[in-house]
Amino acid sequence: MRKYRVNVSRDLLSHLPVHSGRIDSSSWPRQTSVMTDKPDAILTQLPARLKEARRVQGLSLDAVAKLSGVSRSMVSQIERGESSPTIATLWNLTRALQVDFAGLLDAAPTADQIEVLRSDQVPTIDNMGEGCRILILSPPEQAGLNEVYELRLSPGGTLDSQPHTRGTREHLTVVEGYLVVSSGDATEEFSAGDTGRYAADVEHRITAPDGPARAFLVVQNA
Repeated sequence: MRKYRVNVSRDLLSHLPVHSGRIDSSSWPRQTSVMTDKPDAILTQLPARLKEARRVQGLSLDAVAKLSGVSRSMVSQIERGESSPTIATLWNLTRALQVDFAGLLDAAPTADQIEVLRSDQVPTIDNMGEGCRILILSPPEQAGLNEVYELRLSPGGTLDSQPHTRGTREHLTVVEGYLVVSSGDATEEFSAGDTGRYAADVEHRITAPDGPARAFLVVQNA
């Protein structure tokens, strides 16, 4: 698991695939810039608003690049007002920064609202473990605090994790299937509905030996 800090923990950023959390915009017009009734005014506001949104989330340029799939240099150029983003680029950036178009361009306080992240917009990690997909459910500002993930393991799937920061614990709830969890020298079996809590500052492993399984995982950092 190598410390899922993204959205995530900072340790994870170097392992995240560039496409993680990126909206598939392959069919979008690549050369279409953001157009509004007042494009000059909007584009003048964009750099400062994007930079402020990034700072509010506590994310570096590298982190935004990893989350959005937009290159670090392009993010930097957009924040400096040296490049105008296409619709596809702006969409990826707003999803990574947890803001919408209106929120990004409207300086007035927002009314009560419910933030929604649709199933096809949830960032995923597929290159950590065998037969294991990790969905990142917690927002970026929770990195290093209480990070929430959904684990989907194929039959025989395994998620091997090196020790996290001293004092870190994991809370696992099995939703479907059967899992075997090891933490240090301890091993326990879990069925659907079971919850386990264990030390994550030692080597630990989650395995689905008999069939597919799904679980929610909370990483509680010390």
